[in-house]
Amino acid sequence: MTATVESRPESRPGSRPGSRPESRQRRRRRPAWVPYLPYLIPGAVAFVVVIGYPFVTNVYISLFSWRGGMSPLRWVGLGNYAELMQDTAFWTSFTNSVAMIAAMVVAPTLIGLVLAAVLFDYLGRRFGGRVAAVLRATYYLPQILPVAVAGVLWNWILNSQTGALNVVLRSLGVDSPPNWLGDTSTALPTVAAVLVWVQIGYPVVIFMSALQRVDPELYEAAELDGAGWWRRFRAITLPQIRPETFVVTLTCTVAALKVFGPIYVLTRGGPESSTLVPSYYSYLNFFDKSKVGYGAAVATVLTLVIIVVAVVILGLQNRAQRREEEGR
Repeated sequence: MTATVESRPESRPGSRPGSRPESRQRRRRRPAWVPYLPYLIPGAVAFVVVIGYPFVTNVYISLFSWRGGMSPLRWVGLGNYAELMQDTAFWTSFTNSVAMIAAMVVAPTLIGLVLAAVLFDYLGRRFGGRVAAVLRATYYLPQILPVAVAGVLWNWILNSQTGALNVVLRSLGVDSPPNWLGDTSTALPTVAAVLVWVQIGYPVVIFMSALQRVDPELYEAAELDGAGWWRRFRAITLPQIRPETFVVTLTCTVAALKVFGPIYVLTRGGPESSTLVPSYYSYLNFFDKSKVGYGAAVATVLTLVIIVVAVVILGLQNRAQRREEEGR
């Protein structure tokens, strides 16, 4: 009798009995981002609920003439945006935003760089880390103050009649000190000075944190070579903390474009729109003038401007990073 031998499929190298090559191939073809879905979904949902849906709704409302409440929506299309292009108050608010950027980005960043370098490279090394930490906390204190508290404080200081600043000026012989927040020529510079005071602690903290990762031997070697503080600041500090400088510039620019609280507390956009900014102008149209559609158009334009500015700053950062990597 001839024994019949059942033919079995040849097993592939590396395969185990009972395994399914097809299922393994499916697993291999699965996109690389699939395992991250459990972590991405909560953030995506939060983005849609907190940012996406309100923005789309705002854009939709901006296409109507609406007085809010139960009043009917009247379709105007791009009429609100066409009206914005001829609105002098709207353009004044964006012009004032340039002063806000100078007060919340340029001045605090430059001053914060110098202060952080002095605290880290000079005071910290000569008087200890505790002195530098106390001074850093002192600079950051205005950041944690509620806007209402800071507004009451500065209104008390800057009041034209009973303010502490004008009382001191009168005692020094100034007969008619300025009306700091009530004069069109001084209101915007005064608000800008207050914003510098509020904002300066943020870059100081960020830059001092960045300096913690700089190798101390670089400063020691430069000091042994006879480099002074300013030379070490230009040759070591600035190049080492360039990424943090871009972060501070981006976040502070966005904050300057959408600043609202200090304007509301100090001047309410006055006098004569001299301190009006886009966010407060949108608020005025929403609530004071009951022009909800027009206020939504202002908010939409402001959002688009912020997105464009953020993209430009991020592009500059990526370009600088590529140049740095190519130079290595």
